[in-house]
Amino acid sequence: MKPIFEKTLHGAGMWSAVISRHKRLRLTDIDGGANVGMLLYNALERQERYNMPDTLKGQHIFFLRAPYGLHSDMGRLLASITADSVGWHDTVCGHSDAARVLSKYGPNNYQAARNDWHRNGRDCFLIELAKWGLGKKDLVPNLNLFSKVAPDEDGNLAFVPGHSMPGASIEIRFEMDTLVVLNTCQHPLDPDPEYRHRHVKLEVLQGAAAIPGDPSLTVRPENLRAWENNETYHALRF
Repeated sequence: MKPIFEKTLHGAGMWSAVISRHKRLRLTDIDGGANVGMLLYNALERQERYNMPDTLKGQHIFFLRAPYGLHSDMGRLLASITADSVGWHDTVCGHSDAARVLSKYGPNNYQAARNDWHRNGRDCFLIELAKWGLGKKDLVPNLNLFSKVAPDEDGNLAFVPGHSMPGASIEIRFEMDTLVVLNTCQHPLDPDPEYRHRHVKLEVLQGAAAIPGDPSLTVRPENLRAWENNETYHALRF
């Protein structure tokens, strides 16, 4: 199927757009080792957004993979992971900020390096959020697609290098009109001493509504209840 829209995010790139209900977003790790920070908001009522605690506790999971869903803080389902060759996506480690990047990689600003300068996840998120009338108060725990962290016996989390291979992909179906905010800055726990620019292909494709028996709705009872809340929301609103 030919994409409606496609774009390659170069280096520590960032992007945001509203993707309508039932369309699918496919992200592909071109080089291997990519990290995609993601935030999601109800496009029509942006005070509703992706909720990490509800997503995890409702589905009895710590990380995300197909066919699990992405829950909002209003008891609805923002999106579902419909295809996934990676198998583990971090949900708890957040994003980098300017101080962390400076401490780890040293100074490298735009004036010196132009487009190869050292961006950080927080500033990239804030730049994109500002385009939609959102700001610092709207930052919530984000997803880190393509990245894996593993706990030791004491519960300390460590980044797992080499988790995502070249060509790895994830596909997400949106269950409501969704504002999607992305950046490709390195994971905050990535131990790589070099600031690397990795590339991610982004494609938006046509899709169809979930049907009874859809794996994303049957994987946990909470997902079906959230999807039913979606149906009520859309029936009353439209």
